[in-house]
Amino acid sequence: MTMVMAKPRAEHGFLEKLVGRWDVTSEMSDKPWVETVRSLSGIWFIAEGSGDMPGGEGPATTMLTLGFDAARGRYVGTWLGSMMDNLWVYDGEVEPDGKTLSLYTTGPSMEGEGMADYREQIRFLSDDHRTFTSGAKQPDGSWKQFMEAHYHRKA
Repeated sequence: MTMVMAKPRAEHGFLEKLVGRWDVTSEMSDKPWVETVRSLSGIWFIAEGSGDMPGGEGPATTMLTLGFDAARGRYVGTWLGSMMDNLWVYDGEVEPDGKTLSLYTTGPSMEGEGMADYREQIRFLSDDHRTFTSGAKQPDGSWKQFMEAHYHRKA
């Protein structure tokens, strides 16, 4: 049996726009973070973030992986951070606006017990400015945003 090498598809183009170095600001932290995104042959994209936790909790590192699963026709990925022991597993799609990647995941409830559904969105406002938002699914099926970060491409 011969393995067929994956080749970048049109869907990978959205992820390719992430490649580079970014300054990250958020209302959750009074100190900026830095994120570096690289590509593995245009198939997988790895984003490593670093900065200080709010409230003087010390430094933290995050790692985001994203790709497109051609067999499923879905964007897939993971997120992990040095501040928690949960691996977040993503499944998502680009919204009809062509600027927003919605990623769905399940993780520990912010209420402290059990698990909950979350939606995180990467939205390009321009080639050099994007946002990352997180929201929790509400009992009525709507999403309540609880976090927003802004990413500005470093020159």
